[in-house]
Parts: sequence; structure tokens; C-alpha cells
Amino acid sequence: MANDKKVEQITDMEVDFAQWFTDVCRKAELIDYSSIKGVFIYRPYGYAIWENMQKILDAEFKKCGVENVYMPLLIPESLLQREKDHVEGFAPECAWVTVGGSETLEERYCVRPTSETLFCEHFHNIIHSHRDLPKCYNQWCSVLRWEKSSRPFLRHREFLWQEGHTMHATAEEAEAYTQRMLNVYADFCENVLAMPVTRGRKTDKEKFNGAEATYAIECMMHDRKALQAGTSHYFGDGFARAFDITFTDKNNQRVNPFQTSWGVSTRLIGGIIMTHGDNNGLVLPPKVAPTQLIVVPVAAHKPGVAEKAQELCDRLNAAGYRAKIDLSDNSMGWKCAEYEMKGVPVRVEMGPRDMANNSCVMVRRDNGEKTVVSLDELEQKAGELLEAVHNGLFEKAKRNLEEHTYVAHTLDEAKELQEKNGGFIKTMWCGELDCELQMKEKAGMSSRCIPFNQEHLDDVCPVCGKPAKCEVYWGVAY
Repeated sequence: MANDKKVEQITDMEVDFAQWFTDVCRKAELIDYSSIKGVFIYRPYGYAIWENMQKILDAEFKKCGVENVYMPLLIPESLLQREKDHVEGFAPECAWVTVGGSETLEERYCVRPTSETLFCEHFHNIIHSHRDLPKCYNQWCSVLRWEKSSRPFLRHREFLWQEGHTMHATAEEAEAYTQRMLNVYADFCENVLAMPVTRGRKTDKEKFNGAEATYAIECMMHDRKALQAGTSHYFGDGFARAFDITFTDKNNQRVNPFQTSWGVSTRLIGGIIMTHGDNNGLVLPPKVAPTQLIVVPVAAHKPGVAEKAQELCDRLNAAGYRAKIDLSDNSMGWKCAEYEMKGVPVRVEMGPRDMANNSCVMVRRDNGEKTVVSLDELEQKAGELLEAVHNGLFEKAKRNLEEHTYVAHTLDEAKELQEKNGGFIKTMWCGELDCELQMKEKAGMSSRCIPFNQEHLDDVCPVCGKPAKCEVYWGVAY
């Protein structure tokens, strides 16, 4: 069967999850390799997913008062050196431009790995008074980090993202904005991408270089590994002091503003694949799927079938859905397998019998469920089914998260649970770096976050036995 043939082209995720992931990326035509190691080509279908994500997120940012800007690609080395902790963190990943045309440059330029320093230079020039604040900027761009290893969507040398940078008059306002943007990401993941998240604060070891606090949303993939899906950083006034950014406050005093930074990237596409995909390929959440409904004529050579199928497609598009029709001469089995591979949320079948009954058949990608739909209710039922697919994906991912989150009271227990089950391990923690390092060294897990919703699991740290200060989620992460 064509369906079986298509499935055979993908390595089963239970056999080799990493190879399954790569197979899906390639065979669903999301991405291709370029001639430069670690630099990938986003194919139209993969880029279309990013465009839909970008459109939704951008609208949410604007509700928060954000304006889009664009900063230079290159950062002078002298500018990058202005914030010591920041530059030290990125130094191993920097790529440098040393020649312009045929001349050696007097100063090296770094291809941006992130743009804090560029924004700070700009803020220094434009912020003078409390009336200039807040400044809430964002840019959609690519960045370059010279990673040693690479995987499609998860770890690129060049990748697409958005980076928000804001300046505020008070620490309280900046801290509140940092968490507000984290909640934008969390709501986007859950309500748009159908990916349940755990919200929390990073430990000092795991926070962003130069930040006072880093907040993150952590997701669990199908193989029970963690994916950091988005981060939001509170910088305090550290960068402002390093870049001499000051303003006259309402008391006519010269003071430093307080800064935030926040971002998500095309790594979220990898998250979608690893959260929802199956052994038939991609499974896309309807709100970001390039094609939400694919209309497939059955026995298209018979009189009126192709025309009726085209009418359905036109109606669905007119109603605001992203619908396409396949009028090719490929077999029905090939078409079903192709659109399963591409993760199209709903397949709409129209044949001679359906025409006679004034109906069509709609098939959900997430569970294969078929529904006979009256053409009088076409648009309404399409919306209901797309919502059902989203809810089905979210509930399945939520079950995976809840069923593979465990409580441990000792280091040995945490190690055993991780080795046996994977997933998130919840423990208490004394807050000491040494215990965090021991958990990594002996149990193979990094701290994922200190969750906002704290539980009291025990009185003592599982590593050292000293009084515990907080609960931490641990896991093996991408």
C-alpha cells in the first residue's frame, strides 16, 4: 500500500528518535542542508510555518506596546567588549569579519550572535528623559553562533528568531515586563502550538550572560527530553551602566534605566515536530499549519467530481481557512500518505457518492477519525474539527508531560528515575551550585527551572541533605 510505503521511509521514533526527527524534517520538505556545516536552508513549507508563527506573535507583541526595528548585522569588537559577562559568554560562538573587500580591517566585526550591545548603543543615543521611556523594541532577524554540532531547527549556526529589548524607568516596571513577555510565550505555546509548558526561573548557573534573572518556559518532547522553548531576561541596570545610558527622572536626577530582553526562535518548529509528530510524519497544530485543510477528490475522473471539490476548496478559503486542493494524477493512497507526512490537520474527501449525498468526509490528522459532514455545514464543521485537532494535540502532549514528571527525594532516586523513565524529575534544592553540579555529573540532568508554582516535596536537599530553599525541575535537554 502507498501508505505503508510512505511510513517505511521514516525511521520509527521508537527505534531511533534522532533519525526519525531528521527524516521528518527532510521528507516533509521543511529544511535542507547547505554547503556550510550547520547552516540550513528553510524550504517553503518550513518557512511558511515560521511566517505563521511570526504573524501571530508579532500581533501579540504589539498589544504590549512593542515596535519593530532592525539593527546592523555586524558588531564592532570594541562595542562587544563593553559588557564583560555578556561577551565572555558568547566568545566561543562568535564569528568574525576581518577583511572588507581586499583590505584588512582596523577592527574586527562580530556577526551578531545577539544584539544587546547594539540596542544599548542606540538607547544611549535616544534616551534622555523619563518622557522617552519606556522603549519597547523588537527585531525579527537571523543570528550566527559558531556551534560545534548541529541539528535541523534545534541547533543551527545561523537561525531565525525575534529578540525584544526594552528600557524602563523603574526596576519594578522592567521586572513586570520581563514576566509579561514570558507569559506571552507561554500562552502562544499552549494556545497556538498546543505545547504545554512549565514556567519558571532559571538558576544562576543557567541564566543568560549579563542578566540578573532569566525566566523560561520548558516543554517536554515525545522522547521525554526537555526543550527550552522561550526565555525572558531581566537585566537590571547593568547594561545601562556599562553603556552609560542615563535619563533625567521626574525629580530631575540623572539615573540609569532598567532593561529586559526576550526571544524565541525557529527552534519552536523543532518543538512542534518532537511534541506532535508520529511515525507517519509531521502533525501540525492548525493555527500555524501552512495548509489547514487539503481537499482530495475521490475518483476525480468521474463527471463533476473535480469541479465540486474545487467548489469546496473555494468555499473554505472564502471563509478564512487556509485550504488547498490536489487535482494531480497521483493515486489516492499516495495523496493520503503525502498529506499525512506534511501534517495537514484535516483532509477533505469528495467523491461521487458524497456528491449524491450533499456531503464530504473530513479526516483528522491527529487521530485518523473520519466525520461525514453535510455541505450545508461545511464552513462551521471545518472550524470545529480544526479546534478539535488543536485540543486533541494539547491533551495528548499534556498527558505525556504529567505522566512523565516524577518526584525524587534523593540523588540516587533522581538518577534511577531519569535512567528508567526520562522526563522531568522534581526535587527540592538547597540553592547551592555544588549540588546543581553534582546532579548534572551523577544523574546526567541539568536544572530546567525553578517553577513559579512551588510545591513542598521535602524539607531537605536530595544531594547534600541541608535545608531546602525551593523546588527545581531537572531533566535531559536538547
